Amino acid sequence: MSSQTARLQRQVGLPGAVTIGLGSMVGTGIFVSVGIAASISGPSVVLAIIIAALVATCNGLNSAQLAASHPVSGGTYEYGYRYLTPWLGFTAGWMFLLAKSASAATAALGFAGYFSNALALPSVVFVPLALAAVLLLTAVAASGIQRSNLMNAVIVSVTLFGLAAFVVGGFPNVSADHFLPFFAPSSGEGHAVGAFLHACALMFVAYTGYGRIATLGEEVREPRRTIPRAIVATMLVTTVLYVAVAGVAVGTIGASTLGQVTAGALEARVAPLSIAAQGFALPLVSQVVAISAVTAMLGVLLNLILGLSRVALAMGRRGDMPIALAQLNCAGTTPTWAVWAVGVAISVLVLIGDVQLTWSFSAFTVLIYYALTNAAALRLPTSQRIFPTWVAWTGLAACLFLAFWVEPAIWLIGLGCIGLGLIWHAIARALYRPAI
Repeated sequence: MSSQTARLQRQVGLPGAVTIGLGSMVGTGIFVSVGIAASISGPSVVLAIIIAALVATCNGLNSAQLAASHPVSGGTYEYGYRYLTPWLGFTAGWMFLLAKSASAATAALGFAGYFSNALALPSVVFVPLALAAVLLLTAVAASGIQRSNLMNAVIVSVTLFGLAAFVVGGFPNVSADHFLPFFAPSSGEGHAVGAFLHACALMFVAYTGYGRIATLGEEVREPRRTIPRAIVATMLVTTVLYVAVAGVAVGTIGASTLGQVTAGALEARVAPLSIAAQGFALPLVSQVVAISAVTAMLGVLLNLILGLSRVALAMGRRGDMPIALAQLNCAGTTPTWAVWAVGVAISVLVLIGDVQLTWSFSAFTVLIYYALTNAAALRLPTSQRIFPTWVAWTGLAACLFLAFWVEPAIWLIGLGCIGLGLIWHAIARALYRPAI
């Protein structure tokens, strides 16, 4: 292993950055979380996707200008230290690790759901399949980012083809009756406005894959030019795709059925788009969707492992985590210990086996994380600012507002985790000398 303060090589250009963003976003958000959100808000999940995209765009633009002005691994963890305070910087890093580990566990469980449903495997293999996926892709991420990007490009291509087939094959089956009443919780319980805002919070997480681009800022060539363009391009493509797929899914089988399938209330488990596609006149769409879902979940999982390991690397450098996490391999291309530590953490969360629980926890923690991103963007010097301050204020207010529309038990646990993290922060500063 080389010195823990060594810097990663800049190997990623604009196409690679966009591919990383798409691989991180086009996956769990559309194949799983759209069903979770539909089970809560009903047909209005389609509008929730658009609102979530607007909030995410504000955050993406602020992430872009922060990453362009301070292009190192670590994302908001580093921005918090640089532009806010050490304890807010640590909180950002801690929230990222919690949020994205939960998202990664959801992706692994989503992969297992679609895979086992396609092959009619017994439910007993559900969690073991998810664990196997985590271990396999952790090994891929540990082998280096160049190999990871090659696999990611293949996965994104297959995924986009499958979703396009779903939209084309399902559009003739869309019925307007499935969208009425538009603002109505699928369960028939709860307030429609509250359910809609809850869905917005859950769907926001589906867009946060652009953060992978920022957390890989140390490895991107010409970061001030590449990062903003990659984030904007990824957001535009993903929003159009999400709206089209969600509209077809709700319009063909209804929001209630979509939610039941995702929650495992029906025989098929965590495979909503496959179930919707079974009734399409166009042959083999269900099989194509299943294949693209499996590849998409693997792509998301791979990119989450990459992003998480880079934040763990940055936290190890500062002594907020064990210093071993900051060590690179001999080639200076991969933080090997950080990658494997992340893989173990995700595996533990996979054992929960509940996609709604892991995704809801991810929603609260990631909204707090991006609230800190926007706060850091407000502190940028005028000379380094790319976008006006109202973009940061809008993102900050929206994130804090949406965070507390998830289940109260979830955000109470999230606040408790913040407290535990700050206790660890104080202990870590006493145990480890900062590496930088």
